[in-house]
Amino acid sequence: MRDRSATPPPTTGRRRARRLGAYLGVASLAAAAVVADAGFSSVRTHAQPAAAARGPVGWEIYRDLGALARLRGDERSVQSSSYDRTGGNNDGFNGTYSCQRINDRGCVIAEHRGAGEITSIWSTREPWGDVTATGNIVVELDGRIVLDAPLIDVVDGRLGAPFVWPLVANADDAAGGVSIKVPMPFRRSMRVTVEHNPYFHHVDYRVFPNADGVRTFNPHETATDVIDRLRRFGVADPKPAVSGATSTRRDFDLPLGASVTVAELTGPRQISQLRMRLPQVVPSPQVVDDGYAYGQAGGSAFTMRVDPNNEGIRLIRRLDAQIADQVADVFVDGHPVGQWRSGPARPGEWGVEIIEVPAELTAGKSEVQITNRFVSSSLDVNEFRYDVHSRVDGEWVRTDVLDLGPDHPGEQSAHGYRVDNPVFARSKLIARYPHDPGQVAASDELLSTARIRITFDGQTTVDAPIGEFFGTGLGEHDVRSLMSSVDPGLDGWYTAWWPMPFAQHAVIEVVNGGGVPITGATAEVTSAPAEIGDDVGLFHATHRRGVTVQGQDWNFLDTGGAGTFYGVTHSMRGLIPPGAATLRDDEEHSVETYAANQRNYLEGDERFYVDGAAEPAWHGTGTEDFYESGWYFREGTTFSMPLHGNPSHEVSVDGCQYDCTGAYRILINDAVPFRTGLRAGIEHGPANDEPGDYSSTAYWYGARAGARPSVGLPQPPAEQPPRDLPEAPPVVPSRPPSEPETPETSTPETTGQDDGDTPPDVQQVVADVIRLHENRR
Repeated sequence: MRDRSATPPPTTGRRRARRLGAYLGVASLAAAAVVADAGFSSVRTHAQPAAAARGPVGWEIYRDLGALARLRGDERSVQSSSYDRTGGNNDGFNGTYSCQRINDRGCVIAEHRGAGEITSIWSTREPWGDVTATGNIVVELDGRIVLDAPLIDVVDGRLGAPFVWPLVANADDAAGGVSIKVPMPFRRSMRVTVEHNPYFHHVDYRVFPNADGVRTFNPHETATDVIDRLRRFGVADPKPAVSGATSTRRDFDLPLGASVTVAELTGPRQISQLRMRLPQVVPSPQVVDDGYAYGQAGGSAFTMRVDPNNEGIRLIRRLDAQIADQVADVFVDGHPVGQWRSGPARPGEWGVEIIEVPAELTAGKSEVQITNRFVSSSLDVNEFRYDVHSRVDGEWVRTDVLDLGPDHPGEQSAHGYRVDNPVFARSKLIARYPHDPGQVAASDELLSTARIRITFDGQTTVDAPIGEFFGTGLGEHDVRSLMSSVDPGLDGWYTAWWPMPFAQHAVIEVVNGGGVPITGATAEVTSAPAEIGDDVGLFHATHRRGVTVQGQDWNFLDTGGAGTFYGVTHSMRGLIPPGAATLRDDEEHSVETYAANQRNYLEGDERFYVDGAAEPAWHGTGTEDFYESGWYFREGTTFSMPLHGNPSHEVSVDGCQYDCTGAYRILINDAVPFRTGLRAGIEHGPANDEPGDYSSTAYWYGARAGARPSVGLPQPPAEQPPRDLPEAPPVVPSRPPSEPETPETSTPETTGQDDGDTPPDVQQVVADVIRLHENRR
């Protein structure tokens, strides 16, 4: 049933040569008006406190996500990738830089001597991320082969646990990229080899100062508890339950320019969950989805998780409403509970149907079997997605999601989904919900200008727009990640599960800095007593927004001091007009015509500079590659995985002027520790030359004021391959990004979040940038 009918992407779909000198004049224009929110670009934390030599190793980090706030001590995070060593954009098209060297097994893409842990392996190639031609992948740890199988079989989940979804993802699961997220520790050496040139790839790994307590990865340890926890991403707290947890809730209205304290707590405690409900917000109308349909004598069946304490459940179905009069019987664990009835045809619209199931059929159960059977239709009965809400203590809470279709093979398999007499498989349907445009605009405004502000122990470390804090910066889009969730459905909650410890005092506020009054909102904070040692940092959510500056990376985080960077939500609003002139006749093009490639901003690579280093510890191969997808998110296919996703793509609709992309990357075992500072950013375009209106919210932990500093970290030896391997040839170092042209500012008593509003001249800057492009036609 996997739909492979889509044509392969042309090799021109990504730029082969960087453009130099394009959009002259943008730098001076944007430098004067970039949104350099107070302290954003130069956030300061405090000296590294005494800490363990490293964070948890292997599966343990997923088993105790409540310990994310503990700083990672003396470990380092490193990336090996196929990026163009000349500074161009040939990050894998020709495979020039894809192999560190060739050995008898094939192409070596990563190796290291010493102790550490492989945390993420990602790759893509033509067509559309199908890695069959890459052949076998071989992972050698401490002189032993722990993985030797066709890469396509690994990412398809055919090897079985622990190499199953969502610890592996194929190009359907992740919109054009494949990944392996199984943590693989090693004591002495590691080497990753593929049989044939993989073209685009990155391998992220940790480097430890010693092997104390490190056990070499055992591929026979299935880690089913971790897999089960990850499969509940976006619907359940991934952290272990703790005793003594209590919740503080407040219902509120908030006029323009006002703020409200929703919780004030006394420590030592740790916040385990922060959630909000905003009934006035409507979801973004346009949704891209895939699904199936069944005909006469057909149907479907699958399992869904429910809360054992439920007082009944409701089953929600998304359907393509252009097919009229769809009728199907619905059963829960074999008992009839109702019928789906779609009604008259509504071309171009998504339909939603809800069936409530009484508690006598569901109470005390942790999962139920859903069965649908065809009754009648003008054509067929289709299904694109199912949500299950459980009613607990009188409130509806989302407890499972099945997003089905050809682009969700892993999620389907995990739910035991099957379809009988399938007559239709659609990979990419774009339709809309019939929401009022005025409501949509007001909702987008509220989510981008009303903010969450949190002060821990006298230090304001969280100050970010509500939408982007929870994972959606382009309006209310469905988000399911390991650490946060946005449920745009009926009675839906916005939820964050980041552990937020504090020693003395915490104040959680909502600030309405925009043009829309907030009415009927609810906020709830859950916390429990906790021990706060010197190695425990404060949670930060650092937001910034501005027009990109030519020649400069967009920095997610630029900070001094010590901490650990755990990921980002990134909202990209491209400012490349359609039909604008691009290159000279003698230059290579990103598309086959001279018209602008409106997604060329995605050609930018991530570059992370740790502790003042001149060379990046991470240097990737493209923006969608950093989010572990591929081919411009397979031309706009949205998806969600526990640790990476692309929940939104808008094109000239719903407040997006041209082309807009929302993405997230959560770094758990591949987090980036730093002791004296971190500059983590990403290019906008192949040479930092494409204009955009960007915003981002970085999630990280920083050392607390007054914590006892540790001894300095000795300089690690230069990395070399294991002794039994020949030396890899040297590579040309990458170029660091240009220094900012605008002065950086900081605020001593805060982490320097932005001041709550986009400065008044940003819209003018955006207009000027667009006019500049149009004049170059």
